[in-house]
Amino acid sequence: GYNGEGELGNSTTVNSSMPVDVTGLGKGVKAISSGSYFTCALTTKGAVKCWGSNAYGQLGDNTTTDSKMPVDVYGLGKGVKAISAGNFFACALTTKGAGTCWGANTYGQLGDGTTTNSPKPVATVGLSKKVKALGAGGYHACAVTTGGKAKCWGYNGEGAVGDNTKVNTP
Repeated sequence: GYNGEGELGNSTTVNSSMPVDVTGLGKGVKAISSGSYFTCALTTKGAVKCWGSNAYGQLGDNTTTDSKMPVDVYGLGKGVKAISAGNFFACALTTKGAGTCWGANTYGQLGDGTTTNSPKPVATVGLSKKVKALGAGGYHACAVTTGGKAKCWGYNGEGAVGDNTKVNTP
């Protein structure tokens, strides 16, 4: 596919019509999620690595420098059980049940109560140790709590947050 920002992770920006190996991730990958012009992987050791475009900090390495190969997400070298990427942001679910997100935050999609982009993971407000599942959409994210409730935040112009309004919810 398209690789203009290095989102294929093979140390190039050459498009490919065939699958290519991701540099440094030949084994030990548990899950993968692709966002807009970037990709993240969860390793079997519970670490998160991302590559590609990083204009909004969506690689989570505490920079805004693009990378054509995987970089470690700041503070997530272990203890992660799930990942999900959206448009220019990503989220992770820790083994302790906490949600954390990083990258673009124009609509509050990081869930930290602000609309400030973050190049490193920030905690989702009110979901510490209470998350069972987490998913990122285009410009919003949702979680299922251990109590079985659905909670969503971010862009709500189309009603994606599910609160019967069209008001964005950081």
